[in-house]
Amino acid sequence: MLSELSIKNFAIIEQLEIAFDDGLTVLTGETGAGKSIIIDAVQLLAGGRGSQEFIRHGAKKAELQGLFTIDKNIDSVTQKLTEFGIDTEEGIVILRRDISASGKSVCRVNGKLVTIAILREIGALLIDIHGQHENQELMNEKRHIHLLDFFIGEPIERAMSTYTELYDKFKKLQQLIAAKTQDEQQIAQKIDLYKFQLEEIDAANLKVGEEEELESELVKLQHFNRLFDRLNTSYEALSLESHGLDWVGNSMSDLEEAASIDEELKTMSETVNSSFYALQDVSHDLKRMIDGMEFQPDRLEFVEDRLALFLTLKRKYGKSLEDILIYRDKIADALDQLVNRDERLHQNQELLAQYVEDLEIEANELSIIRKKAALSLEKGIEEQLKQLYMEKATFKVQIHQKQPRQFDANGFDEVVFMISTNLGEPLKPLVRVASGGELSRMMLALKTIFSQHQGVTSIIFDEVDTGVSGRVAQSIAEKISMISSHSQVLCISHLPQVAAMADHHYLIKKEVHDGRTTTAIHDVMKTERTEELSRMLSGAEITTLTLQHAEELLLLADQRKQEFRK
Repeated sequence: MLSELSIKNFAIIEQLEIAFDDGLTVLTGETGAGKSIIIDAVQLLAGGRGSQEFIRHGAKKAELQGLFTIDKNIDSVTQKLTEFGIDTEEGIVILRRDISASGKSVCRVNGKLVTIAILREIGALLIDIHGQHENQELMNEKRHIHLLDFFIGEPIERAMSTYTELYDKFKKLQQLIAAKTQDEQQIAQKIDLYKFQLEEIDAANLKVGEEEELESELVKLQHFNRLFDRLNTSYEALSLESHGLDWVGNSMSDLEEAASIDEELKTMSETVNSSFYALQDVSHDLKRMIDGMEFQPDRLEFVEDRLALFLTLKRKYGKSLEDILIYRDKIADALDQLVNRDERLHQNQELLAQYVEDLEIEANELSIIRKKAALSLEKGIEEQLKQLYMEKATFKVQIHQKQPRQFDANGFDEVVFMISTNLGEPLKPLVRVASGGELSRMMLALKTIFSQHQGVTSIIFDEVDTGVSGRVAQSIAEKISMISSHSQVLCISHLPQVAAMADHHYLIKKEVHDGRTTTAIHDVMKTERTEELSRMLSGAEITTLTLQHAEELLLLADQRKQEFRK
C-alpha cells in the first residue's frame, strides 16, 4: 500500500506530506482545492506523462516521492524489481520522480535511476487509478476480451503462454511466405543482381590477408631504386677492400694475440670475433639480395591494379576483404533460396498449415476457458449491479468465433459485453445503450470483483461517484468500502455517503500565504467528521438538522462496515 506521499512545488502545492493507512481513505474539499492534483502526483509517480506545466510557478523543479509497503506474498512486484536489478528491503518500495523546468524527468526506484518505461511497469503493479475517463475502457469493445481475461487470471495466462509462443512462430512464417511470393519481376531482378555480384566477387579470387601483403610489396616496388642503392652502398661499406670487414678482421687478429697475453681481454676478443662472423653473414646475404634484385614494372602495375580492385569491391560490399567474403556467402544463400523458392515455399506452406492446425487447438482451449469463466463473470456482475440498484439489469458476455482460422494475438474469440438495463428490453452491446451513470456502476462492479484477486497494492478512485445521489450514492459508497477490504483504496469524493464510509478522512483546503495560493491537507478527526459531513450535505450552512443527518450517516456506515467486513 501507499504509506507516505511527499509532494513539493507541484501545481499549487508548495509542500505536502501525507501518511496513508490501509482501508478506505477519502479526500474531500471544495472544487479546485487541489484534490485531483494529489492524484495527478500519484499518477506521475506511477509513470504517467509529465511536463514542466506541473511545476509550481517560480520553482526550478517539482519533486514527488511515494513510499509503498508490499506484502511478501505479492510475488509480481518483487519479481519485477529483481528483473530490473532493484533491491528491496523489508518490503519497501520508494518511487521518486523529479520534473525540471526543461520538462526532463529523473526517475528512481529504491534510489536506482530508471527510465519512465520501467517506472511505469513497476507503478502498474503498485497503483490502479480509476477516474471517470476510464469508463472509456468499457466503451471500447476491443478491450472487453482483455477485461474478461483479467477476470480469469492464471488459467488463461497459462493457456495464453502456449498459444502466444505458437502464434509468434505462425506470424513470422506467414510474413516470410508473403515476402517469398512477392512480384516475380522483383525476384528476377534480385536473382540477376545476386548473380552479378557473386561473379564479380568470385572473379577477384580474394584471400584474407592478401591486401596487407600487397600493400607491403607495393612500398618496396615503388622505392626499388632507393632500396637497391642503400643495399649496395651497405654491402660495399662492409666488403670492399680496406672497408668494414677488413678492419674488423684486423681488430679480431690483434685482440686474439693480446688475449693470449692478458686473459682479461678474452671476453672482449670473443665479442669482436663473433661480430666479425655475424657481419660476414650479413655481407653474404646482402650480396645475394643485390644479385637477385631486378626491377619489374609489370609486377608494380599488377599490384597497383590489384589494390585498386580491392578498393572498388570494398566500396560496394564491405570495409575489408573479410567483410566482402561474408557478404558473398550471404548473397549466395539468398540466391539459393530465390532459385529454389518453389521448393522452399512448398515446405514453408506445409509448416504453416501445421501451425494453423495447432493454433486452432490452442485457440479452442482459450475459448473453452473464456466461455466457462464468462458464466461466473455474468453472475458476479449482475449481483453487483443489483446491489448498485440496477436490479433489472441483465449482463451477458457474448463470445463468438471469427471467420474460420482467423487468428489474432488473443485467439479467434471476439468478446462483447451485452446489457439490458430495463425489464423486457433485449440485450444490446454495452457501448450503445449504457448511460454515464450506468457505466460508472458497471466499472465499479468490475472493480469490486477484480479487487479480490487483482494483487495491486493501492486502488485510487477519482470522483467516480459524480452525478449520482440518494440510494445509488449509498450503494456506491458501500462498494468502494468493500473493495478497500482487499486493497488499500484512496478516493476523492463529493458524496457524504462515501466520506462516511471512510476509515481515514482528509480535508483538502486552499490557503493563501504571502500572496500565494497553496494546497493544505487536514486530517479530519472523529469529532470533526460530523461537521465536515454536515457541510457536504448542506453545501453551505451547517444546521442542527444536517448535523443530525451526518451523525446518522456515520452510525449507518459503521454498521454496514461491520456487516460486510466480518
